[in-house]
Amino acid sequence: MIGQNSVVSMHYTLKNDNGDVLDSSEGKPPMMYLHGANNLIPGLEAELTGKSTGAAFNATIQPEQAYGTFNEELIQVISKSLFEGVETIEVGMAFIAQGEGGAQRQVRVTDVDGDSVTIDANHPLAGMTLHFDVEVVEVREATAQEIEDGQVHTGSTSQ
Repeated sequence: MIGQNSVVSMHYTLKNDNGDVLDSSEGKPPMMYLHGANNLIPGLEAELTGKSTGAAFNATIQPEQAYGTFNEELIQVISKSLFEGVETIEVGMAFIAQGEGGAQRQVRVTDVDGDSVTIDANHPLAGMTLHFDVEVVEVREATAQEIEDGQVHTGSTSQ
């Protein structure tokens, strides 16, 4: 049963409100994560709690329990000159920006107008209600090392 420090392997399909597939593990190995280590959005982790191997379910996760609500304050227009060493800036490009106190945040370019570049620091799925189809493939207890590291170890663990 899935609980704190369980290693969970699962297949999933993520859709938006229109039913468009945004992401899926179909045709790939199952996704693995350490339950309780903040490796999933809170709403999906809550839905997985208590489930067992073989469980299949649908979950609808509201923005507040996913990637947050859309925040207009995270959209800024900045000078193209701030992109040192980047020759061409195009809509859709992503960059890591240094924020206050040295915090790093991914930003996406949403508009380029002459020397002005509009960037958006919202997560691409912010403000969206997410719809998951999930199948739990396997549940096991995490190793002491996985718990210490806060993540699943796969394959060779030699350092």
